[in-house]
Amino acid sequence: MILYIPGLLPKPEPAAHREALYRCLIEGVRRADELVAESIQQTSHSFDLVSWTFDFYGEHRDIGIDREAIEAVIAQRRPTRNDIREASSWSRRALNWAYRLGDLLPFLIRHLASEKMELHLRDLHRYMHNTNGIADHAREMLKVTLRAAWESRRPTLLLAHSMGSVIAFDSLWEMTHRDGDDLVLDQFVTMGSPLGQNYLKKRIKGNDRRGRERYPHNIRRWINLASVGDMTAIDPYLADDFGDMARLKLLESIEDRRLYNYFRLDGQLNVHAEYGYLVNTKTGRIVADWWQKQIRTQR
Repeated sequence: MILYIPGLLPKPEPAAHREALYRCLIEGVRRADELVAESIQQTSHSFDLVSWTFDFYGEHRDIGIDREAIEAVIAQRRPTRNDIREASSWSRRALNWAYRLGDLLPFLIRHLASEKMELHLRDLHRYMHNTNGIADHAREMLKVTLRAAWESRRPTLLLAHSMGSVIAFDSLWEMTHRDGDDLVLDQFVTMGSPLGQNYLKKRIKGNDRRGRERYPHNIRRWINLASVGDMTAIDPYLADDFGDMARLKLLESIEDRRLYNYFRLDGQLNVHAEYGYLVNTKTGRIVADWWQKQIRTQR
């Protein structure tokens, strides 16, 4: 089973959101391996979505706002020169370094934060402080789905975008150290993850522990994807932050990969967009390789 957990901000109604995500994912897989894409489509319940954002925000995003942009990114097979130039521009690099500086010296954040960033920080604080139990609820939604897959002996690839990667990490840590679950997640794929930020590393589950107690024990393989210019993944490399998990033999491997996200909404490049991550051939290749491995294992 391929399971997806999104990041912050209101998302479309679950059925519409799942359909859009699934279309992008299938297109990405098709670009990597057409036969695997067909196999996934022919397998019932191959893709599921953890829709946690409605309970967090109390509202859905109108899918109509994104529909034209989703169709455009599905039709576009690769980044244009302009996409690459804009994603790697000096202005984006300078902003990235400014955000990194703010992450190291938090007192600077109020001088660097845009209105959009301030909203994200507000939502992040709500999660970290577990306001009204909202963080516990989001994690439980993911745990329930992971447990159901494990009990039915369905290997799972978990795709976690942005803040969804934090919820996933915290959930997996709790399942190891608090809940007593014995499940193993076959493949963990983080996309546009903020887990490399100092702010989060000091606050995620296990941050106050040492050695094996610091990390989840239930991830077999971890691949982190970060698009060029993604300001949420200001540290695009997680292997140096969580490499101890491999050295402690808590997982088989952890690796980082870069890509270009060329999703545009109303002409504006959004290198953090979930649809752009899913439709990318590099994401598709990861999913295709994992799917093929499951087929070989079952034979």
